[in-house]
Amino acid sequence: MKPQPAARESSWPDERLVQECNKGNQAAWSALIEKYKNLIFSIPIKFGLPREDAADVFQAVCVDLLVGLPRLREPKALPKWLMQTSFHQCLRHKKDRLSVSDERFEVTEEPESGSSELPEEILSQVQREQSLREAIAALPPRCKRMVGMLFFEDPPRPYEEVAKELKLATGSIGFIRGRCLKKLRALLEDKGFK
Repeated sequence: MKPQPAARESSWPDERLVQECNKGNQAAWSALIEKYKNLIFSIPIKFGLPREDAADVFQAVCVDLLVGLPRLREPKALPKWLMQTSFHQCLRHKKDRLSVSDERFEVTEEPESGSSELPEEILSQVQREQSLREAIAALPPRCKRMVGMLFFEDPPRPYEEVAKELKLATGSIGFIRGRCLKKLRALLEDKGFK
């Protein structure tokens, strides 16, 4: 079975995605946003913005990405650029909110006064989360679905439901889960996880 274009582009490295985006390839843009949407959205959430405000920050970062991507000198720096841009948009959003006296906005982790850099502990945490997302995305489709159902749904699905959806015997779920986690561990170790 031939992969769909979006699936093909989603496996491209950042260098190729950036190059294709700069050429106007819409599928590459979709793949780039899909790859980094959780990373972008996680920054405002970590700073305590309500979901609707986090969505505004997300949109602003996507506009910044559209405008700034042609000037990105090193595609490998894209994740950090996105994190830093998200952080700056959070600060801008906070300033805008405070200027109209909106008391529902409260940053839970206030950066140092005058700081324009994303705090190191949040940067490290967000980088690790993105590495995990990328490792899960690199899993074979059945493993990716199983990991999602068992570990990222609330509440986690019982083995019987997972088996039914994946068309597997219930008794094989534990074994297959173990193999999937072993693959995930290897992918994470390749990304520097310890």
